[in-house]
Amino acid sequence: MAKPRARIERRATPWLRTSTPDDLVQTQSDWIRTYEELARRSPAASTTALRRRLIHLSCHLAGHPFWTEADRSPTARAELRHHAHASGWTEVA
Repeated sequence: MAKPRARIERRATPWLRTSTPDDLVQTQSDWIRTYEELARRSPAASTTALRRRLIHLSCHLAGHPFWTEADRSPTARAELRHHAHASGWTEVA
């Protein structure tokens, strides 16, 4: 029997000052996981698919409508990365 896929849930983070959309946090988390997987690969392994995924995710992050709002700053991008990496999305069995 196949193992069921893990469900992803967002934990509440009261210190996050921006109202970051869930899809943006999820995309940043996917980017982090993909980057970490790329870093774990041996030099002899093919990394093409992971590199392409990083490019796709990077484009999605940079082009998200959230960044077009007037009050967005570089600090918001740093908060997004910190939030996604530290406590944003976790796998739930």
